[in-house]
Amino acid sequence: MSGDLSLNINIKEPRWDQSTFMGRAQHFFFVTDPRNILKSSKTLEDARVTVENYRLGVVKPGLTEDELWRAKYVYDSAFHPDTGEKMVVVGRMSAQVPMNMTITGCMLTFYRTTPAVVFWQWVNQSFNAVVNYTNRSGDAALTTNQLAAAYVSATTGAVVTALGLKSLAKRLPAVMSRFVPFFAVAAANCINIPFMRQRELKYGIPVTDENGNRLGESVTAAKSGIIQVVVSRIGMAVPAMAIPPVIMNALEKKAFMKVMLQQPDACHAFYSKWAYWSWFYSQ
Repeated sequence: MSGDLSLNINIKEPRWDQSTFMGRAQHFFFVTDPRNILKSSKTLEDARVTVENYRLGVVKPGLTEDELWRAKYVYDSAFHPDTGEKMVVVGRMSAQVPMNMTITGCMLTFYRTTPAVVFWQWVNQSFNAVVNYTNRSGDAALTTNQLAAAYVSATTGAVVTALGLKSLAKRLPAVMSRFVPFFAVAAANCINIPFMRQRELKYGIPVTDENGNRLGESVTAAKSGIIQVVVSRIGMAVPAMAIPPVIMNALEKKAFMKVMLQQPDACHAFYSKWAYWSWFYSQ
């Protein structure tokens, strides 16, 4: 039984034209929308039923195109595209912004002591391991030993890199110590992602034709995809972890910043007013 909505809408592809920047931006704004992590189980289940029924040619009476696309993005935000299983909340793309903001801010703030470096690198790699596993390609699960090896290797690599750079930075300009979190994250990504997705490197990832029919598995496509993921993950860390250290190092040399740092109360008042007016004008 079909409703008034056309069955020719291709919900296998993004809603917006991916050949343009704005189309890609709109798509990823919806994919990473943090509000999706607040959706209830009932809302997620309703979205799943709506999408799966539409794919079978069954349309709920009164369903509009906007509602269909909204259900599609809610469904994509919570269910694995290959296995159909509901993903762990912190591993979903919609959790990336709040989780990464929190962890990155802590890594950049607490980098002066060894316990703090170890703890926050461990937290970051634990989070990355969950994300990489949750968003793995293919429908075959990794073994417990493979998961453990990937997690331990990435965490060890990040901590060793961070501590090594922290020790080395003592003999270099002060600004270099601020880059310790970035280099540690970059090194860990080079370890974590290939290890976590080692099955894809060995057996390949599913390859489909334009109609979504599965043709087989490709190791070459897996290698290319994983390399791109590693490079993009490192690139994504640059704005938040590599640029602020340069800016802060320059600002701390300015007279007004020295005054602010010597007067915590004044600094707190300044940031409180800045936060208030930023919020006010954003309403």
